[in-house]
Amino acid sequence: MAIQRPKGTQDLLPGAVEQWQYLEETIRSVCREYGYEEIRTPIFEATELFQRGVGQTTDIVQKEMYTFLDKGDRSMTLRPEGTASVCRAYVENKLHGQPQPVKLYYMGPMFRYERPQSGRFRQFHQFGVEVLGADQPLVDAEVISLVWNLYQRLGLTKLEVHVNSVGCPVCRAKHREQLQEFLALRRNELCDDCRDRFETNPLRILDCKNQSCQTITKGAPTTLDTLCENCKTHFEKVQDLLEEAGVVYRVDSRLVRGIDYYTKTAFEVMVEEIGAQSAICGGGRYDGLVEEIGGPPTPGIGFAMGIERVLTALQVQHKLPEGKPRLYAMLIALGEKAQSKGFSLLSALRVQGMPVSMDLQGRNLKAQLKAANRQGAHYALILGEEELERNVVLIRDLTLGEQTEVPLAEAVETLNEKYRRGV
Repeated sequence: MAIQRPKGTQDLLPGAVEQWQYLEETIRSVCREYGYEEIRTPIFEATELFQRGVGQTTDIVQKEMYTFLDKGDRSMTLRPEGTASVCRAYVENKLHGQPQPVKLYYMGPMFRYERPQSGRFRQFHQFGVEVLGADQPLVDAEVISLVWNLYQRLGLTKLEVHVNSVGCPVCRAKHREQLQEFLALRRNELCDDCRDRFETNPLRILDCKNQSCQTITKGAPTTLDTLCENCKTHFEKVQDLLEEAGVVYRVDSRLVRGIDYYTKTAFEVMVEEIGAQSAICGGGRYDGLVEEIGGPPTPGIGFAMGIERVLTALQVQHKLPEGKPRLYAMLIALGEKAQSKGFSLLSALRVQGMPVSMDLQGRNLKAQLKAANRQGAHYALILGEEELERNVVLIRDLTLGEQTEVPLAEAVETLNEKYRRGV
């Protein structure tokens, strides 16, 4: 029996890869425009980083991490998310000694052991940004604006940003008390996970997808009910700035996110028509995370966006470009001498940056022309014994069916001029 890829993973084949590259290139372009620099962190980290950073009571840490002992009996974990790793790198490399804020972005694979479904994989890919060293509402608004403008650049429609404030440790403690009091009499009716959360992290109960838990928590106190004056002012300013930037948003008082480190602003971007899980981006402020993992007190905010989920949304809305790039020219060489001379010509064209190819199997003219059409080539460059004797090459426009004869010595210059003019 042939070996197959692990469950929850996928092979990205030619045709699909080009769509990923299109999205990645658009992301990099937007990040440059906003002044964000790329960071690349290890795919595995010490397990303690995620236990302390993401939170012991989260589903990620309790149920979903790929954790193993290395040969030194050290517990390691394939990264389930990017923020904790970026913050660890910020501390370890003393980026807090640089001018603040530090504006970073990342792209790469993450790993969570969960049930695979549409747009969700056990190896999945995220793009995220992190801004460390600034706590002004303007920073929150810029981060949300960046992802909003990225989606506008991609042409996505039917989007809505959901925003909330989960408060600071002071007003969170007050909310925790009120929420536990509200749920106390119906605690036994909650799902098993939420019964555990009642003591450890009751805020997460508001995020439960279980229908019975959603019914029980209807009318429960929200974090907006208990915001201190500072958090309230911060959240109001963020909303004002989003309106100034033209971001379409709505306040969602039940939005709490599934990770322990969030403080103040939390947000998600929703899109219709991509299945049960409609969020394609989520993030928020985490002013205590850097300190939690051993660094100096440092405010931070960021988001993570699932690459697969955004590609699904783009596909559903027919906003993806055609997969495979078009080949500019296909060299059709007939005979060994023509292959040798043609290979030289091909090398010279590639130096000029032209996407060109040639038949590598010695097939006849008809078969090579079919291959050129199949690969979407604009031109066929025909070189046989007769052309070699006259030191020329035939340039056939496969779209128009027209054919011209060009001296071999002028072929590179002629084709380069056409390519630069886009013809």
